[in-house]
Amino acid sequence: LESRPQGPHVCEAGIIRTAEGRGATDMAPRLRCLYDGIVEVLDQFRPEVMVVEQLFAHYDHPRTAILMGHARGVLFLAGGQRDLPVFSYNATRIKKTITGHGRASKEQVQHAIRRELGLARLPEPPDVADALAAALCHYYVQKLPAQG
Repeated sequence: LESRPQGPHVCEAGIIRTAEGRGATDMAPRLRCLYDGIVEVLDQFRPEVMVVEQLFAHYDHPRTAILMGHARGVLFLAGGQRDLPVFSYNATRIKKTITGHGRASKEQVQHAIRRELGLARLPEPPDVADALAAALCHYYVQKLPAQG
């Protein structure tokens, strides 16, 4: 997202796919592909900050949390190498900021993002809406007057 006088503007939104796919057992090539993809985006758009969603680990799926931790580490590394501050918000905070409800569904987030950013259609896949929601949450948090 880019902050403009008339409000936030979407410069680019999408996903980075690893060539090896979800079934690959070797994490190194997948993480390298993610790293290369995020570096390409950072070098092209030169953002001032990075925003990520905090990791949520469900006790029934610890492996997923570990895999997501690896991916987040790659994102933090890419940001850190470019001296970008990285802000992290939990999913409940993001959803509450964007939709007004901390337990909003994926569909509600997609509709709110479409409305808030003036998009012609719903962001697809829903992960794109989640990423835009995290960025938009940070935009709104930064616009709030200082509490004190």
